[in-house]
Amino acid sequence: MPREYDDVYLGADCVAVPEIPLSVSQMPSPHEIVPMLIGSTVEAIERELVLQTLARCHGNRTHAARLLGLSVRTMRNKIRQYATDGADVPGHG
Repeated sequence: MPREYDDVYLGADCVAVPEIPLSVSQMPSPHEIVPMLIGSTVEAIERELVLQTLARCHGNRTHAARLLGLSVRTMRNKIRQYATDGADVPGHG
């Protein structure tokens, strides 16, 4: 069950993320984040988000999928495609 933002739920096998602000009021607004993403494709941004989330969850696909709001099947399919494309996909463990 998700808790307050300063206790971000990452599942039992996920690493706490120190760079996440301690309160929602300290979070950068979308107006601050989006300009940094302009020029990148949605596919590239999604890939990076999936791979970094998977790394934070020590390769635990179920926890990473839950955190991202994806089904485990969708996560598995994305990982398979990323690996086929030559991406370094974090493994289990």
